[in-house]
Amino acid sequence: MAQTPPPPIDNDQARLVAARDQPHHKGPLHEHKLNRVMIYLDAGRQQITPQGGKPETLEFKAGEVKWSPARGMHTTELVTGKPVTIIEVEVKKDGDPGKTVNNALDSLKVDPKDYKLEFENSQVRVVRVKLAAGRKVPMHEHVLNRVVVYLTDQNGSMTTPDGQTTTAQHKAGEFSWGAPVKHMEQNNLDHAFEAIVVEFKN
Repeated sequence: MAQTPPPPIDNDQARLVAARDQPHHKGPLHEHKLNRVMIYLDAGRQQITPQGGKPETLEFKAGEVKWSPARGMHTTELVTGKPVTIIEVEVKKDGDPGKTVNNALDSLKVDPKDYKLEFENSQVRVVRVKLAAGRKVPMHEHVLNRVVVYLTDQNGSMTTPDGQTTTAQHKAGEFSWGAPVKHMEQNNLDHAFEAIVVEFKN
């Protein structure tokens, strides 16, 4: 049975949708007016043909994340043999220079073993988190609004400075919205947990 895609997230900062592309189906002519973060849940190869231009081929691996600038009219076609799910994160606003991440409790500083910077620009900072089974992360702080895209199942515990603990569970391929928070975190699974965190500077 095919998994039901998560409902879109749509607010003043971003819009997230899960797109399921079928092999060798050429999509209609369309454009993207907003910059996007693309998170590929499956490996594949896509042919992108600008209107009146020559086709270009984009190849991606499962779990890979890419920046996709706004582009004019074009068509797309998945040229590999299996369906591909892509989480598309449309960034609705320009970056605000006042919104930066430069605090002592930044996850990249507190736990550089488990938090890795994928890329950063004026609109977003994209971080990959990978926690081993049972791994505990010390107190750290998220200062920007963010979305989390789950590459594996999640069963985690989060404890805030006042000692309150909550749990979160998600399936691979789901995503969630998060506000600024300070907490400790633990992976309660008996296998590694991996996710992509997109932080918004707008």
